Amino acid sequence: MTLLTSQTITKYHDNSLAKTFGSSVQANGSDPAKQHGLDEVQHWVAENHLHNCLLWSQEDLARRTCVPDAEIVANKRAIDRHNQSRNDAIERIDECLLLALGLVTPASARSDSPVIRPSTTARLNSETAGSMIDRLSILSLKIHAMKLQSQRQDATDAHRKVCTDKCARLVQQRTDLASCLDRLLAETKNGHAWFQVYRQFKMYNDANLNPALLAESLRNKKPAFKA
Repeated sequence: MTLLTSQTITKYHDNSLAKTFGSSVQANGSDPAKQHGLDEVQHWVAENHLHNCLLWSQEDLARRTCVPDAEIVANKRAIDRHNQSRNDAIERIDECLLLALGLVTPASARSDSPVIRPSTTARLNSETAGSMIDRLSILSLKIHAMKLQSQRQDATDAHRKVCTDKCARLVQQRTDLASCLDRLLAETKNGHAWFQVYRQFKMYNDANLNPALLAESLRNKKPAFKA
């Protein structure tokens, strides 16, 4: 069985940024997986990266200080939506990989408590492969943005030098993480390691779990009609 490699993933991340990051991504939020006919795990890698790109843009916009408050509210709500979608994609990546590895039962893969059957001697990795792929996506965004800063013609030489040095450190961080991902996938395939599907259970977006939303809902309920 052929698994994704970190080289394939980071190449996709970088190529996607070079082609779509900026106005086109912000304008339509198009699904790269549907555009390029990717398989399921690649689809969720692409989906995760798309929402990280959109999150990045919204986080920048949310820091503005000279726009109406309503615009910042809209940015913050968009951040919530994309963050939820980003985390959903991480979970789906882990489900797909564990299914491909034959470690999770198909019937339980999408449940809150997936049934995973690793080797009795395999070590449990504290971080999932999906979470590592998410971090690689974020690092690609940081590298892309820092590289642009290092090339700014309107900035000082000192600014460009600082950003060039930071970019080099970010590249090294990504190289280290990519190596760890490849090792985890190889060891999992060989029965020496495994990882879980960790459900995030984001409570702030759930009206039944967020105390503020629940209180708001109760306040808005009309009292029962009394005869």
